[in-house]
Amino acid sequence: MSIADNIKQLRDIYNVTQRELAEVAGVTENAVSKWENGYAEPRMGAIERMAACYGLSKMNIIEDAGMTLIDPITKKPRSPLPKGAIFPRRSKPAFAPKLGRVHAGEPQDPEVMDGPMVELPESIAEAHPRAYFLEVEGDCMDKVYPEGCLILVDPDREPQNGSIAAVSIDGADYVMRRLLRTSNTMVLAPESFNSEHEDIVITAASGKTVELAGTVVWYQSAEEME
Repeated sequence: MSIADNIKQLRDIYNVTQRELAEVAGVTENAVSKWENGYAEPRMGAIERMAACYGLSKMNIIEDAGMTLIDPITKKPRSPLPKGAIFPRRSKPAFAPKLGRVHAGEPQDPEVMDGPMVELPESIAEAHPRAYFLEVEGDCMDKVYPEGCLILVDPDREPQNGSIAAVSIDGADYVMRRLLRTSNTMVLAPESFNSEHEDIVITAASGKTVELAGTVVWYQSAEEME
């Protein structure tokens, strides 16, 4: 986190405008704008005036992640961090395709769409380079993945016992459920607030073919997509 980020966070925590901060620092409003956009950095005199006004140390403004040490509620320094603590780095933009919908309920034909690319954390994209998003329909898994959210499915990660998987039954029907299996039986279990949902039980003698399309590795809530 740069000086620019620290100044933005300072204004956010103390709820001051660029003009108000400029008056404290003894500079113009345009100077504060340049600080926040990384075009310039404040002189030491301005830093000292800001720190004195808000009860900060100069290091809160100068050092990387300095303002993260200030509690936004109390507006005072947080408790000391554990030795060796590190701050999360900012991710670069990363995206995965939205390919269709998956039903969290009774199996049904998959609906494929020409959906948009959806942003996700860089670290997730790097760990699952061929993953894709599906939109969840139905409430069969709403204890874990609410209806309308986007789940990220990794086709290269084979579902393990207990994984939440996207499953194709008899080559056409897709469903998302918790996968539980023994040597002769596969159970696709719901995790829903709706008690009407039941297990889908597939035995070796049923004659059904099951394709494990991939493992759900991440999700994006509908609220965060707005």
